[in-house]
Amino acid sequence: MEHGFLTRVRMPSTSVETQGTTTSDAPKEALLKRVFSFPALLGALLLAALFVAIRDFGVDPDLWWHLKVGQDVLSSHRWPAVDTYSFTAAGTPWMAYEWVGDTLLAVLHGAWGLRGLLTIDFAIGSAVVLALYTFASTRSRNSKAAFVSCGLLLFLTEVSFSLRPQMLGYLFLILTLIALERFREGRPRMLWLLPPLFLVWVNTHGTFIVGLFVFVVYALSGLVEIQWGGLESRRWTPGERVRLGWVLAACLAALAITPYGTKLAAYPFDMAFAQPVNLANILEWQPMPFNLPVGKLFLAMLMGFLIAQFVFRLTWQMAEMILFLAGTAAACLHARLLLVFVPFAAPLFAVIASRWMSPYDPRKDKFILNAVLIIAIITAIVRYFPSQSQLERRIAEHWPVKAVAYLERHPTPRPMFNNYTYGGYLVYALDGQSKVFVDGRADIYERTGVLADYRSITWLEPKALALLQAYNVQSCLIDRNEPLATLLSASGQWKRVYSDEMSAVFVRSQAEEPRAETGK
Repeated sequence: MEHGFLTRVRMPSTSVETQGTTTSDAPKEALLKRVFSFPALLGALLLAALFVAIRDFGVDPDLWWHLKVGQDVLSSHRWPAVDTYSFTAAGTPWMAYEWVGDTLLAVLHGAWGLRGLLTIDFAIGSAVVLALYTFASTRSRNSKAAFVSCGLLLFLTEVSFSLRPQMLGYLFLILTLIALERFREGRPRMLWLLPPLFLVWVNTHGTFIVGLFVFVVYALSGLVEIQWGGLESRRWTPGERVRLGWVLAACLAALAITPYGTKLAAYPFDMAFAQPVNLANILEWQPMPFNLPVGKLFLAMLMGFLIAQFVFRLTWQMAEMILFLAGTAAACLHARLLLVFVPFAAPLFAVIASRWMSPYDPRKDKFILNAVLIIAIITAIVRYFPSQSQLERRIAEHWPVKAVAYLERHPTPRPMFNNYTYGGYLVYALDGQSKVFVDGRADIYERTGVLADYRSITWLEPKALALLQAYNVQSCLIDRNEPLATLLSASGQWKRVYSDEMSAVFVRSQAEEPRAETGK
């Protein structure tokens, strides 16, 4: 193909992988064969695996404050400009930098409750998986190889498929890659979808900066003609360079169209360079844990790629190799960025796997069997989709639902210290009735020094109790098994007035104490 990536596996242009239905097929029959084809079945299997992974509704702590922000935007018709959820950073300038995702969550929760949240979690996750599968299939010209690649990479990222606006950002990243790939293949129309995509993206999640990086890498790699070892690059034509320039300019202009002007576009740089405590102490920003299964699988896949490169002397386009190396470095530095590594790696692994897998041949397809299996998968997902009561029980197993109920029944003295994990849930569940000490908006607590003080308290540094006194903390809602709970239990200044299998509430001894209670 004139504008396509140079394929690693040279196949005749008449490869059956790219053949569609014959012209003699009726349109309806042709459509049914597409819907119930073997590649479609493989896509359905990926969605089934995704459903199994997220069915337990492992909610990220940040979901709750995102949901509360969305509810407040919808009810007030205004975007927040200062913090109103904590007593430690109250009045500090703050932007709802993911407000589009926040309001989407609020709308679905308002309409269908927890089932609405799980539905959108599965819907966005499905879009991510299918987009990745499509991208890998397009690049490798082999749907079976793409299925294997995406299936392996799902094991790396299933923990990250939690309901947060970041999932929309990763979907937009894959769509950007697909648009640029099609542009390289000589199909430029999808490229013009990128400016409106970036308009939504900058208001949804900070990963838009990764999308800009991808765009720039693609554009620059085509400025020169390269044939260097295992790297190749084709020079853009003058018309292609002009088109890329105009689209990039439109994307950059779109970044300024936000409720906060250009400040949202600058936020990723604030995260990278002005939040050292956040990056050093929040778990998801830690380096890749190579001692855990996810780290070992990541390392095994990298080693497999290197071995394949040495054995088969594979040749890659410069852009895709730059992105692969950048994604690898990002994931090693911050485990959270595995979701950036995956779309960069999936097409490369699919190309390698295609060396051992024959392409899809529609003449050998069993469309009726495919239809039965696809319908069975859809039926099973609908049948085993959790009910509202099941989801409520799962939330109660992981969040301080009982402790919040106790606080609502008893006038526990305030202000109240809480651990970081509970903060977002308290912002949502207490609905402004009580301000939190800290929650998942680490940026605002970093700037005010609260995050550093929180670390000192929870790490039981010598000044821990003095810091609680300095913030005039009168009560604490924390995990019953964390070290701070042991310290407060042993201190004569504090008394535990509530506990259950998960959390505990302490009040200062000199404060007016509510009756002690144990959760059932």
